Amino acid sequence: MTYFQPETLAEALEILASGKMQILAGGTDLFPVKDGPELGPDILDITRIDEIRGIENSGKGWKIGTGTTWAKVGKAELPPAFHALKVAATKVGSLQIQNSATVGGNLCNASPAADGVPPLMVLDAEIELASAMSTRRVALAEFLLGPRKTALRQGEIATAIHIPRSATAGASAFCKLGARKYLVISISMTAARIELDKDGRISRAALSVGACSPVAMRQQALEQALVGCHPDDPGPIQALIRKHTKAGLAPIDDVRADAGYRQQAAAELSLQAIREAARRAAL
Repeated sequence: MTYFQPETLAEALEILASGKMQILAGGTDLFPVKDGPELGPDILDITRIDEIRGIENSGKGWKIGTGTTWAKVGKAELPPAFHALKVAATKVGSLQIQNSATVGGNLCNASPAADGVPPLMVLDAEIELASAMSTRRVALAEFLLGPRKTALRQGEIATAIHIPRSATAGASAFCKLGARKYLVISISMTAARIELDKDGRISRAALSVGACSPVAMRQQALEQALVGCHPDDPGPIQALIRKHTKAGLAPIDDVRADAGYRQQAAAELSLQAIREAARRAAL
């Protein structure tokens, strides 16, 4: 096994073009899932590359480097629409993990229960993928193909997450259910971003449910149905959630919960996230 630790993105992409390698960002997912005494293929450690770290606002939208740690996200000054992402940042493992684990690693690991995915989905996130030959952007919903499967091609590194300006309106909320408050894999989780009109009614909604399907899912039918609802009147919203939340979800039975419980939890968390996001949007 050969270990590479480049300090520039260009150098990393040149090395990666020479053959198949395992990319190490924070290592908090890579090391635990590997069996046996060795990691296997050559390792490309990208932790020293400054170009893929940091959070910035270009005026046209926000850019989050994939090498940015969750601790940095949690402490960043961001608009109310990013509140769900900041809350999720505090749920990714322990404080020690948050100081090492990266946003890009969380996405590329492609766990169905990845805490960072639903908040980024409601922000219409795109992921930037670079190779030695080209750079492309892929919608996060299209990047995640299934458990541990992504659209990342041989020779590519995920370098940034782009949030369009249009998705930074309103406010968001993140709700997660686990067996305990911290250091736990989600049983179910929901992120919501809500925009209100001048009468306090929902003018636009974005909702994503995680840990209840092979990848987190946007609830597009529910989003459309919520337009015109008043957050202070939960009855109609509950009825719409009951009608629409099963769409696209395929929860499983495992040691943490059975499928039926996950489904019920997704509905309840959706209501909580919608109402909290609306409350924040009204401030």
